Amino acid sequence: MNDLSFGFLRGQHRSNWIRLRTLILLRWVAIVGQLIAILVAQHFYHIQLELGLCYLAIGASVFGNLTAIFVFPENKRLSESENFLMVLFDLLQLAFLLFLTGGLNNPFALLLLAPVTISASVMSLRSTLIIGSTAIILVSLLAGFHLPLRTETGSILRVPDIFLFGNWTAIVIATLFMGVYSRRITSEMHSMSDALAATQMALSREQQLTDLGGVVAAAAHELGTPLATIKLASAELIEELNDHPDLREDAALIRQQADRCRDILRDMGRAGKDDLHLRQAPLSAVINEAAEPHMNRGKFIHFEEQPDQDSDYQQPSVLRKPEIIHGLRNLIQNGVDFARANVWIEAIWTDDTISIRIMDDGPGYPPHLIGRIGDPFMRRRRSDAGHAARPGYEGMGLGLFIAKTLLERSGAQLTFTNGSDYLQPTNISKERSGAVVEVIWPRNAIDAQAGDNAVPMGQNQPIRI
Repeated sequence: MNDLSFGFLRGQHRSNWIRLRTLILLRWVAIVGQLIAILVAQHFYHIQLELGLCYLAIGASVFGNLTAIFVFPENKRLSESENFLMVLFDLLQLAFLLFLTGGLNNPFALLLLAPVTISASVMSLRSTLIIGSTAIILVSLLAGFHLPLRTETGSILRVPDIFLFGNWTAIVIATLFMGVYSRRITSEMHSMSDALAATQMALSREQQLTDLGGVVAAAAHELGTPLATIKLASAELIEELNDHPDLREDAALIRQQADRCRDILRDMGRAGKDDLHLRQAPLSAVINEAAEPHMNRGKFIHFEEQPDQDSDYQQPSVLRKPEIIHGLRNLIQNGVDFARANVWIEAIWTDDTISIRIMDDGPGYPPHLIGRIGDPFMRRRRSDAGHAARPGYEGMGLGLFIAKTLLERSGAQLTFTNGSDYLQPTNISKERSGAVVEVIWPRNAIDAQAGDNAVPMGQNQPIRI
């Protein structure tokens, strides 16, 4: 995945996704609410307000909305700076309206939290800090500087000073809390969304490769019979055309090209895969296919397959799902990357479960991160030894997240731990003291020979491309 696609995947320009039309609609709602509040305060509670200035503040929002409607197209998406300016304008407009209507004595002062929450949700950290700081400054100014609310008789409506201080403290704390809370939650959601998009991209790529391999293998299988017939017929022609050297040479050329077609198809396909067999394979074959890209990377990979004591000795045939192969491949890659010299892959099956355990002799997972393994975009400081083991590796946790998501999608449960953990079972030898990943499926989830997932056998079906 190149830098450009990864940057897009991480959603570095999410503020550009907000439509101008959305903010215009929200501003119309705010304008209607402000007008209703002023009319109710004036006609029902007979509060004396500076109506001219109040309507001027609301009119500024109306003018801004009308200008945006007529100047910009409906589908315009705002840039970071445009989003910032619109939210800042709304914050200042609301603060000016509160200044005219009692400052923090006005219960609607809590609405100052709205621009901060919007900024924390969609804007950069710099813009959020500016909006949040501006909100706190405005709240502090409104606590001491504002036009009083007067009743019809001229009495001033104000809360006691201790409550005024409480309102200021509550709004400042709420500004900080809502800003941090909204940004943190939104960041978590964006990270999960980005990681799931990366997972879908990886699964799609693996599916395309599997489909391509299926087409090639099926073509090799289906063309085998006609090529064999061509080869047989050309061989008979060669024997019968001894008296016609020119024609005999053409027949020999036909046989040679038929052999060449056979060799090309054999090289393009993988041994042991054709037609319906592409959808299933012995458990050991699936593990070997997942480990194949990492077999010659300087680490020795040990394969161990054995049934549980109370299970049938025959090795199960499992579904060759792209998510299973790609997920196991990511886990094996992680083991090979951090192993000192050896990686062990154990496959154990019972009548009810199929489990695969991947272990290495490396340093293992950092103990304080074991509970967070599988979270996307998880960063941690790396040592010089870590850089030497995996040069250029970003340490985002995305590979393990993809593996965990894909395997769980196939029905598996994953457990991450270290071989040196004293809670580990005794069947893990001392030399396997590095990272340990155990993947366990209910047997009926991936068994290709029994249950709902059994692969039907019979006549080959045409492959639709």
